[in-house]
Amino acid sequence: MANLETTYLGLKLKNPLVAASSGLTSSVEKIKQLADAGIGAIVLKSIFEEQINNEVTHMLAKDQHNVGYPEAEDYIKNYMRDNTVTKHLELVKQAKEAVDIPIIASVNCVSSKEWTTFAKDFEEAGADAIELNIFYLPTDRHEKPGMIEQLYLDVLEKVKSEVTIPVSVKFGLNHSNIIGMADKLKANGAAGVVMFNRFYEPDINLDKLELVASEVFSSPSDLRRSLRWVGIVSSSVTHLDIAASTGIHDGDAVIKQLLAGAQVAQLCSTLYVNGAQVVNGMLEDLAAFMKKWNFKKIEDFRGRLSYKNIPDPMVYERSQFMKYFSNRK
Repeated sequence: MANLETTYLGLKLKNPLVAASSGLTSSVEKIKQLADAGIGAIVLKSIFEEQINNEVTHMLAKDQHNVGYPEAEDYIKNYMRDNTVTKHLELVKQAKEAVDIPIIASVNCVSSKEWTTFAKDFEEAGADAIELNIFYLPTDRHEKPGMIEQLYLDVLEKVKSEVTIPVSVKFGLNHSNIIGMADKLKANGAAGVVMFNRFYEPDINLDKLELVASEVFSSPSDLRRSLRWVGIVSSSVTHLDIAASTGIHDGDAVIKQLLAGAQVAQLCSTLYVNGAQVVNGMLEDLAAFMKKWNFKKIEDFRGRLSYKNIPDPMVYERSQFMKYFSNRK
C-alpha cells in the first residue's frame, strides 16, 4: 500500500494535502470536517493587519469627536487589535484540541511594525508553524523594487525574532526575480514558501459603472501560474520547502506539483466548489498513481520532473509559443 506521509516545515503530515487559509478554516467545526475528510494539515484563517487598520479608520471617521485625538485612535486600534488577536488565539487552542493534524497560524501583514509581535502569542497558543501572507502594492512610481523586496524580509526577520516554530512566507508571482526572492527568504530564516498567493483583483461592472471584485476562485488552468516556478525553485534553492498553491482542483494537479518538486499542495477553491469530500478523491488518485508506477512513498517521485531532473530544462524556461502556434491556421 502506498505511503502518503510527508514532511512540511519540519512537521510530519499523513499526506501532502493542506487546507489553505480561508473562510473554511475559520471555525473548529469546519476544521474538524476537513480533518475527518483526510486533510494532512490546516492553515487557519488569516488575521488581517490591513483589515483592522481599515476598520479603525472607518470607526474614527464615523465619530468626528475622535478626529484629531491620537489617544482615541490608539485606544480604538489597540482594542480592535487585541479583540481580534484574542479570537484567533482561541481558534488555535480549540483547533489543537479538536484535531490531531498540524495547525498553522496565518498572519496577513503589510508592514513590519509592532503588528508582528503577536506571532509569539500564536506559538504559545499551540500553533505548529506560522505562515506569513505578505503583499504590498506599489502605487508610487518612485519606489524601487529593492525596497519592496526588503519589506518581505523585514516582516520575516521581525517574526523570526519572536518565535521558535517554523515560519513560511506566502508571496505572489509579481517579483522581478522569483528564484532570488525565494533564496533571500530562505537566507533570512524561512523554512518554506507558498507559491503563489491569490490576491483580490478588481473588475468593472459596466451596468453600474463601478469597481467590483473579480472572480475569487481559481480555475484548474491557473495551475500553470505556479507549476513552472515550483519546478525551477525546487531545483535552485535547497533546503526550502515549497507549498504549491493556486489552480489545484483535482488529484492530477497534486501529482504534477509533487513531480515538479513541491512538498505539499494547498487547497482552497476546490474545497469551496466541491466540498471537503474532494480530499478523499485526491488521495485515491495519488495512491492510484503511485501504484501504477510502483512508487512506495512520495519521496520516490518528488521532484522527478523538476528543472534539474529533466533532460531539457529549457522546457521550464521557454516563454514563447513558437512552433506550435506559428503552424496553426
